[in-house]
Amino acid sequence: MTKEGRFVTAINCMDGRVQLPLINYLKSRYRADYVDMITLPGPNKILAEKKDRCALRSVKRCIGISVNLHGSGLIVLAGHYDCGGNPANKKIQEKQTKKAAKLVSSWFPNVRIICLWINRNWQVKEIK
Repeated sequence: MTKEGRFVTAINCMDGRVQLPLINYLKSRYRADYVDMITLPGPNKILAEKKDRCALRSVKRCIGISVNLHGSGLIVLAGHYDCGGNPANKKIQEKQTKKAAKLVSSWFPNVRIICLWINRNWQVKEIK
């Protein structure tokens, strides 16, 4: 498979309101040409809880394609305001996102991982 340009991987909610803000942020802040989007409802919760084995396998497989075939050197985990799949508040979602990042890091230990929060104004902020 041929890859052209710089790819990053985003594990993000399926909510259409957060797609463009996240893509635009990653293109600007991390100079991404392309963003491989792995979406499902409330992915930070799903990955943090590790209960849905089917979803975990699917996400891991998708990340593998992005990293190994597209050459992505950055994996992003994002949570957001008003999430239907994960209605927890910001503080809880930030904890879940960090926990999810630890899981993903165990799968892909040589890839940089960052955690993001998309607020009520659809602005993207890094979780420290």
